[in-house]
Amino acid sequence: MALTQSPYLLFSDGKGNIFEDLTLYATGRAGWDAFPIPNEEWIELPDGGNLYELPGRKAIGIDVLTGEMRLCDKGWAVAAFIPPAHTGLYIAAYETMPDAPTLPLFCYTAAAWLDKKFYVPAVRIEQDIRQECAGYDDAKIKSGSEHLIETYPHNRLVKHLMENCCNTYHCPAARNFSLGRWECPVPSSPACNANCIGCISFQPEEETIVSTQDRLTFKPTAEEIVEFTVPHLMNAPYPIISFGQGCEGEPLLMWETIREAIIEIRKHTPKGSININTNGSMPKAVKALCEAGLDSMRVSTNSARKDIYTKYYRPNNYQFEDIIESLKVVRGFGGWTSINYFVFPGMTDSAEEYEALRKLIIDTDLSMIQWRNFNIDPDWYLGQIGVTETGEMMGVKQLQDLIHEEFPKLQFGYFNPPMERIKGNFETDFAH
Repeated sequence: MALTQSPYLLFSDGKGNIFEDLTLYATGRAGWDAFPIPNEEWIELPDGGNLYELPGRKAIGIDVLTGEMRLCDKGWAVAAFIPPAHTGLYIAAYETMPDAPTLPLFCYTAAAWLDKKFYVPAVRIEQDIRQECAGYDDAKIKSGSEHLIETYPHNRLVKHLMENCCNTYHCPAARNFSLGRWECPVPSSPACNANCIGCISFQPEEETIVSTQDRLTFKPTAEEIVEFTVPHLMNAPYPIISFGQGCEGEPLLMWETIREAIIEIRKHTPKGSININTNGSMPKAVKALCEAGLDSMRVSTNSARKDIYTKYYRPNNYQFEDIIESLKVVRGFGGWTSINYFVFPGMTDSAEEYEALRKLIIDTDLSMIQWRNFNIDPDWYLGQIGVTETGEMMGVKQLQDLIHEEFPKLQFGYFNPPMERIKGNFETDFAH
């Protein structure tokens, strides 16, 4: 149901209380600029979404009487975190004051208020329910994690996944593992060969932002990996095991261990899917993993353009062309390939990015785009990569529609699909 009118702007009093300003309609940001948001692009804030204040930032709205854009003179701007399976179409629009702190590594979707409900400009890109709030029962997670630690008392990886990821950071994938279902995370590498500006697991001490979680501190053995992944693949519904998690560096740096683990896993069970989330920096390692039995690969990127990619990832000993080659390698083995595409309204939907994305899809025969929200302070990001003008933009929704029309076989989503979806009916609403 499209809204019949623009919803109203939200502001915070700086003490955690949020109010609506009935003199201003909400706007959204793309690139550096604020825009009116079409009524049909607003949806109710999904379950699991949160609102937060943006200190040192004044919200930009459209005056209800004059139709002119102006700053809200009350409090701080407000943004929304939208839960997994949703892609934001506009960032919160605000003007940053000179002494404003850098925002932490979260996504900052526009948010608004109408008829006692909160709204965000977003689309549900994926029907899979695997990370929905309502699906997590804390009591079951607690007993599941205790059971796993008891079952694998000497396994450092299980301990890390349960104590750190599941119980400290409430990582959705680790929580699903504690419940014995769907995608099981397998962090494997403490080191990385990129220096991403917005790395969520490692930030230098002198940086103004902090990482959102601590990185894995040891190198797991193939035995440790095999010990808990085989039972998961054998027993979980729609099972996947995934190397390459937010709490680690780059898994391809541990490719020999991963290859050894895959070979051993497949001696025990043919079930489920073996996936790697990676920067795709080492095509030869990817080939070795495909030969061992890797089923799917997801490569993260902020852009399909080499210069924008390189300024953000700051790669060591690899280049953008390597990630393209890795995607081709997996498709050459008949495997499934996705890009974990960080959506930044105004950058992702620019005319230049659209052309580069089309080329990437065609060149690599890509299977899927996972349209992910970019967790980063927008001003800080654009400043760090040196973008002052974003050029002509079409809107994220329009970009998605154009790509979908031109590449009807290319799947859109948010999560790595299990083998049942890869091989069968991709649209299956399997997790209900």
